[in-house]
Parts: sequence; structure tokens; C-alpha cells
Amino acid sequence: MATTRDPAPATGHPAGALHRTLGLRDLVVYGLLFIAPMAPVGVFGALDAASHGAVALVYVAATVAMGFTAYSYAQMVRVVPQAGSVFAYARAGLGSGAGFVAGWMALLDYLLIPAVAYLFCGIALHALVPAVSQWVFTAAAVVATTALNLAGVRTAALVGFLVLALEIAVLLVFVAAACVVLVWHGATRGWASPFTGQASAGGFSAPAVVSAVSVAVLSYLGFDAIAAFAEEASGGGEASGGGDGAGAGRVARALLFCLALAGVLFMAQTYLVSLLTPEPAAVLAAQPARQGAAFYDAVESGVGHWLHQLVAVSKAIGAAFAALAGQAAAGRLLFAMARDRRLPPALAKVGARSGVPGRALLVAAVVTLVAAVWAARRADGLDRLVSVVNMGALTAFALLHLSVVGWFAVRGRGPAFRWWKHVLVPLLGLAVTVAVIARASRPAQWVGLGWLAVGLVVLAGQRVARARGRAVR
Repeated sequence: MATTRDPAPATGHPAGALHRTLGLRDLVVYGLLFIAPMAPVGVFGALDAASHGAVALVYVAATVAMGFTAYSYAQMVRVVPQAGSVFAYARAGLGSGAGFVAGWMALLDYLLIPAVAYLFCGIALHALVPAVSQWVFTAAAVVATTALNLAGVRTAALVGFLVLALEIAVLLVFVAAACVVLVWHGATRGWASPFTGQASAGGFSAPAVVSAVSVAVLSYLGFDAIAAFAEEASGGGEASGGGDGAGAGRVARALLFCLALAGVLFMAQTYLVSLLTPEPAAVLAAQPARQGAAFYDAVESGVGHWLHQLVAVSKAIGAAFAALAGQAAAGRLLFAMARDRRLPPALAKVGARSGVPGRALLVAAVVTLVAAVWAARRADGLDRLVSVVNMGALTAFALLHLSVVGWFAVRGRGPAFRWWKHVLVPLLGLAVTVAVIARASRPAQWVGLGWLAVGLVVLAGQRVARARGRAVR
């Protein structure tokens, strides 16, 4: 149903509609910001231990595994170029009920991943300025990035581009410094070991690599946020069921390019840091407490304290802007579900001047602020948040893959059907997603099931209300 529209603004954009102002670079910036170019920093030690030292190979395999999901997104955004992302895709391919469930589960991811990112920012800044509580830094980061999002998608994209450039510059400094150290002093491990594993840790093991891949794929969560900006990509797009508009094609290319670039960055940095790590993978496996700081320890021992500090500051700033991208995606998802009358219609309001769903963004900001500050004030807050953020995205990915099959193979819609890309690829992606869900922690699985149960209750209530409304008429 149509929402109440404001008078058309002087900018020439349709009243009540999102503004098409994002180019390919802007879309890639949002995706990379959400992922974070140095995402492996926090999980390097755990992956190194689990894979017997073959952590670079893990990221090669993880990039291929997530490529199935990126390809499914690219297929659906071309035929359903809407802001709702997986909500719109599942609704088109599987029906309105599945669409609501996909959107509901994605909300868990889009609302809580920014909360984790804000908390990371607060923790890092508190470590640099201990006199200020980490919850204060956390709240300040939420306020600052929310203001940027409310200012307009182009403003946020421009500032995000500058921050992303800073993050990549720090990564390049690390790469250059690591290469200099390796040339002058040699590697602490075998040059091929990041791909073949360490003999002292048991050598190459396919089960060990697969086990690590199930964790490494979580480093990529967030690239899919690009699809949420489908109605803001310049070049236009066609309505659901239509062909490939220029804007939709741009979003599809941005999704695939972002994933590939992230894979190259992740593989390169984990390869280099593996060669600098003083402890064998077996030692990290035997001492789990050292895994979290393994990347920083390798940088400090191999290059110096200055690079350790530079990486830490970059991660602190980058975390806040990863949350900015996540909050923006959450706002678009809330907007799309409200426009479809699956959430309160007031959230579908678009600012005439800013061209962004301001009310939806504020709701997303409040939820993430409450979650992040709550966690910041608890000793175990970070562990509690991290343990549950992945289930929503993974469940939504599963429904995304089924949507491709439903739209192209079952309903026979869209361009010419090809069994390999409309059945085989999404089913492979579904298998990867289900495997990762199966290996998730019990608390995460229970939280995911609980959130799903609440969503099903809401869906049932909506259907009852609509049935009563039809009966009255």
C-alpha cells in the first residue's frame, strides 16, 4: 500500500521515494565498511589453531563458499531491485510469509552487528583513554554515526569513503612493513605453510580447514548490506519481475566485487601475519587464551609496537563506521517492511530533503544504542552479543538461496532459466549456510530459534488481523 507522500522536493527526486544517488564506488564502500578490511584481526588466532596453520587457505575457501551467496544476491537484485533486500527476494520467490521471516531474521543481524561494532569502538577508545568509561565512547559513536546517516546517503557514503581509505592505508602500511621484515629477517614459519599447514601442528587436514572455514565465513557478514541500497543506486531499476535495470546491475556488480576484494585482502594479510607469528599453530591450539591477541602479538614481535598501536586505532575508528553501514542497512530493511505493511507504516516515511528513511534509522539507532550500552556496562557483554549476532544473517541467507530456486525454477520467472546458476549454485550456497548454522554455538542457535518463534507469532497475528479485516468488509 502507498504511504503518505510529502510534496516533491526541489531536487527532482520523486516525493516519498529514496534518492538514487549512489554509484558503484559508494556501494562498494558501504559493503567494505560493514565487513571491515582487517576483519580477520580478531579471529586469526582461532583460525590458525583450528586449521593447523593453513589460515590463508581457509580464507581462499571461505571466499569461494561465500561466493555462492553473493551470486544468489546478484541473481535476485536484478529481478527484484528493492530496498528490502532478502525480505523482498524471499517474498517474490517463496511468498509473503517466507519474505516476512527472511526480513525478521535479517533484522537480528542488522540490529546487533552494529551494536557489536559500536562496542568494539568503545572498548578500543577506552583502552587509549582509560579515564572515560567505554559505554560513554560507545554511546558517542552511535550518536555521531546516526547523525551522518540522517544527513543523507551521499554524505554518509563520502565520510565512509574517507574512513575506508584510512583503513586500507593502514592495511597497506602493515603489508609493506611485513614484507620488509620478511625480506630482511625471513619467516618464522615455512613460506608455504599458510596454505599447506604446519607439520608440527599435524600438517594439512581437509576436515580442519573445513572446520575453520565455517568460522571464517562470518568475517564476510555485511557485504550483503549493499543489496539494501538497491533503490538508491544511480541508473534506475525496474520493478519486481522486470529486467535488469542499470541500478540493479550496479548493485549486483558491487556485491561480487566487494566479496572478491575482501577475499584478496583477507588472504594477503593472514598469509603475511602467519609468517610473522612466533608461536606455532599447535601452541595457539593448546593455549586458547592467546588466540584473540595472536594477530597483534605477531605484529608487535615482528614489526614493532608502533604498528600494533596503529592497527588498534584503525580498528577502533573502522568499527564505528562498520556500524554506520550496518545501521543504514537496518534502516532500509525496516523501511521496506513498513512500506509493505509488515511493520508500522510510520517507519516508511522518507525525508523530503535528506532522501533517507529517518524514522526507521532512528529506531535502528535506539535499538543498537540500548544493546551496545547494555553490553558495554557488563563484564561479559561482548561475549553475549558476539554469540548471537550470526544466526539472523545465516537464516536469511538460507531463504535467499531458496528464493532463487523458487523464482527461476519453480515459478519460471525472470530471464532464461539455467539449471546450474538457478538451482545448482543456490543449493551449494544453501549447503554451506546450513553447515555453518549447524556448527554455531548452542546459545546462538537458541537465540536464533527464539527470535524465529517471536517472528512466527507476529506473522500469525498479522494474518489473523487481516482475515478479520476482510470479514468485516
